[in-house]
Amino acid sequence: MIRVLLADDQLLVRAGFRALLDAQQDIEVAGEAADGEEAVRLVRELTPDVVLMDIRMPLLDGLAATRRITGDERFHDVKVVMLTTFELDEYVFEAIRAGASGFLVKDTEPEELLRAVRAVVAGDALLSPGVTRRLIAEFAARSKEPKDAEGLGELTEREREVMALVGIGLSNEEIARRLVVSPLTAKTHVSRTMVKLGARDRAQLVVLAYESGLVRPGWLG
Repeated sequence: MIRVLLADDQLLVRAGFRALLDAQQDIEVAGEAADGEEAVRLVRELTPDVVLMDIRMPLLDGLAATRRITGDERFHDVKVVMLTTFELDEYVFEAIRAGASGFLVKDTEPEELLRAVRAVVAGDALLSPGVTRRLIAEFAARSKEPKDAEGLGELTEREREVMALVGIGLSNEEIARRLVVSPLTAKTHVSRTMVKLGARDRAQLVVLAYESGLVRPGWLG
């Protein structure tokens, strides 16, 4: 059973999400929070699998709440999906930097929301290729001197290559075609790379690829 925490200051929004999620056989709503402070407290109490986190909330906004959750090693397996009314690029950038596993707008179709919850639990990142490429472009614009990512030296040459391809926004299928391997092999390389680097998910691999210098500005071909 996938346990979800709803964090949104609008009661009607939470009620709508709860009705949808509780109707699924493999998902249950573990709790609800009306502000960021309450969201952090409930994560500590309930340790849900997924937090659906609104960005704009009182007392503590969703980005700050996400940083507290993802910065605590006790909650390494808790996935945060950011929710907002508008798909603004600066929010996408800050959400991923804060440690979020994905980003959804509130008018997402119900089926897409359910797919999103299941996807992040499986370790996938909720970023479309278009959003990923915009995110990378933002990294390029803000890039500083590369820093060594902990564990980077443990990667094989193929794993570093795969990490760089993830960094430029390629899917597992695209990586497989680029390297002339099966999609399963590509997925295995991505998974092993995440384990070695302690990355929460694919989205964090993009961050690490850029910050470590494996991907550099101008690689958006």
